[in-house]
Amino acid sequence: MIIGYARVSTKDQSFNIQLDALNKAGCVRIYKEKVTGAKDDREQLNRALETLREGDKFVVYKLDRLARSTLKLLKVAEQLEELGVELISIQDNIDTTTPMGKAMFRMLSVLAELERDMIRERTKSGLEAARVRGRKGGRPKKNSKKVEQALKMYSTKQFTIAEITDATGVSSSTLYRGLKP
Repeated sequence: MIIGYARVSTKDQSFNIQLDALNKAGCVRIYKEKVTGAKDDREQLNRALETLREGDKFVVYKLDRLARSTLKLLKVAEQLEELGVELISIQDNIDTTTPMGKAMFRMLSVLAELERDMIRERTKSGLEAARVRGRKGGRPKKNSKKVEQALKMYSTKQFTIAEITDATGVSSSTLYRGLKP
């Protein structure tokens, strides 16, 4: 059986291009979801992987739809290999049913990891340079008076969370953190 997987990162993005390509590739069943690639726990991907059996083909439009990190991509590839399932990435021209496809897959994984490491290194260098110039990174500090005001409003049980956050500018998550003992 040929199983497909499609993923978009935001609600505004469309599946159309991916679905057209997966259907053209002969996918009998296609699992799709709208979730960021950075998130490891993806329900539809897990369902697709559970559906696969020995001799099946698992088709994605592009490898970055399957995983953002090389480690996650290699874990999925290992899982597919253990199951006896071949991986096909349409846009990347990777088909692990061939020796060349397997080699290309592993090379692309290494290059993707290199790119991610280079981005991390540039970001780290940029932050260090900014610190030397006296700039601080990170989130702005919470206004403790506003948080205290939000907590007092909450304790009166006269206001909804939305009303409290509107009045104080304190986010609901900050309010809930303040309520924890």
